[in-house]
Amino acid sequence: MTSDCQPSALDHGINVIKSVVKTLPEKPGVYRMYNRDDEPLYVGKAKSLKKRVVAYTKTDQLPVRLQRMVAETIRMEIVTTHSEIEALLLESNLIKKLQPRYNILLKDDKSFPYVLITQDHKYPRIVKHRGPQQIKGRYFGPFASNAAVDESLILLQKIFLLRNCTDNYFSGRTRPCLQYHIKRCSAPCVNKINPEDYNELVKQAIDFILGRSSKVQEFLATKMHAASEALDYEAAATYRDRIAMITRLVARQRINVEGISDADVVAILENSGQTCVQVFFFRHGRNFGTESFFLAHAQEASLEEKLAAFLTQFYAEREPPKKVLLSYQPEELDLIKSSCREHFGKVTSWEIPKMGTKKELIDHALSNAKDAISRKLNESSSMAKLFEDVASTFQLSARPSRIEVYDNSHVQGTNPYGVMVVADENGFNRRAYRKFAIKGAQPGFGGDDYAMMREVLSRRFARADQEDWQLPDLMLIDGGLGQLNAVLKVMEEMDIKGVTIVGIAKGEQRNAGRERFFMVGQEPFSLEHNSPTLHFLQRLRDEAHRFAIGTHRAGRQKSMIKSQLDEISGIGPKRKKALLQHFGSVRGISAASVHDLMVVEGISEAVANVIYSHFHDTLG
Repeated sequence: MTSDCQPSALDHGINVIKSVVKTLPEKPGVYRMYNRDDEPLYVGKAKSLKKRVVAYTKTDQLPVRLQRMVAETIRMEIVTTHSEIEALLLESNLIKKLQPRYNILLKDDKSFPYVLITQDHKYPRIVKHRGPQQIKGRYFGPFASNAAVDESLILLQKIFLLRNCTDNYFSGRTRPCLQYHIKRCSAPCVNKINPEDYNELVKQAIDFILGRSSKVQEFLATKMHAASEALDYEAAATYRDRIAMITRLVARQRINVEGISDADVVAILENSGQTCVQVFFFRHGRNFGTESFFLAHAQEASLEEKLAAFLTQFYAEREPPKKVLLSYQPEELDLIKSSCREHFGKVTSWEIPKMGTKKELIDHALSNAKDAISRKLNESSSMAKLFEDVASTFQLSARPSRIEVYDNSHVQGTNPYGVMVVADENGFNRRAYRKFAIKGAQPGFGGDDYAMMREVLSRRFARADQEDWQLPDLMLIDGGLGQLNAVLKVMEEMDIKGVTIVGIAKGEQRNAGRERFFMVGQEPFSLEHNSPTLHFLQRLRDEAHRFAIGTHRAGRQKSMIKSQLDEISGIGPKRKKALLQHFGSVRGISAASVHDLMVVEGISEAVANVIYSHFHDTLG
């Protein structure tokens, strides 16, 4: 027996699986394994459930990682599917949702930003968009990062002078805004440009994004010469500058690889116990950026298995481009191809180049992956050192593995929220962040920060036995001695022990660098102004403050919308959503005419009159 788990536990797990196997069909499907705390251990898919699951009973053929999993298995759940492709898609979605401990996981999986040119207004706007593509318009991307899409947006605005303001802001303008004066907008809001010329700019922008830059340059050159011949030298100079910007941008971004226009370059590398997948995004012949992904729970898996796990999770919701270049042959590549083809209704070419310029792209991606691993290891080393310094500063018995930071936000007691921010040796763990809408706030509440913190901590530690709510080693509270005592009282009442609590209060004149730290049994103290530990603690405190302010603002906006729209008879959730999507805000709805309101789906003339009367009666 190669496993380090107890034989009795392993035997029990085997018996659980054997009892399930007896009822399994020779059909495709998905299986899930759970432990005694009903936590998901593993999600797997199979072409034949019976043949696949029975393999877990032959533990001498399993790696140690899966032997441990079998030993923890108390029950299983089975879902049959019509095909193996359907099983693969279901498996990917369940892995993303459940984050099982024994599956290879794509860490920090996120949606990527796009450039959106809207099509629901006479004067389309150009904006950054992330999330479901529900707004009518054309989407270009994905871009690898916010920085990449922000840079592209600024350049597109400079070259094509398209607006980026909301429709509500646009309709309320009586004179050009700053964007016009810094030459990033043509100010259609105040008729500085007519609709025909503006839509010509939109068409040029789309041509440029799609890689037809020479066509745009020819058009601008014609305009420049015409302006010059008409002695309009200022306009000619504007066209000349736009041509120069396009030339510089194209020279920097253009790639010259035969057969590469829309492609993802995917390279996987193992080094120093880390597995990194580097992805380059090429769209319309341009580099849209690169992103590094690190896989969790991947130590004992093969490269083929790791890359297959990445591809199935990465392309579960992201449509692959026309071509995907791979550094390595993943497991079940044919199944992955079929799954993407069926799910997205398009054919993607998957290649593993061995030579030539495509192989050079793969090598470049591998080099980036190596650099990303080095940076991660250096960051981990630096973070470990900071955690050691924190342990020394606050006299902890060992380096903390989990730090929680708490803050509150409200305006004179209205829309009060408390938040919890979590940090570990990998940095901020945003998946563990939590927000608490304060339930104890009553009229006249007045923003009792002590009462808010007591409620937040009581609700937080009521979940202390849940895996995602494990106890921290260190708690940082935004506040001084009074706030610290309020927290200590909650901890005593709930019998929570083994957690060090520190209050952080801004010093004189609330200047950063003069923070005072409050702990049980100690006089308040400060750290050296240039101390790395102080800077780290400030980052933690500021992140909690940022999260608290953002949560409060979102809650206040939601409350304002709810309070105004919910007062209108006949406006339920569906109509409310349709109105907000169409007009963008309550202000936009209040400014709309009856005819404009009737354009919205589900709004009849009678309902439009009710809405119009409500706002014009209440607003005078």
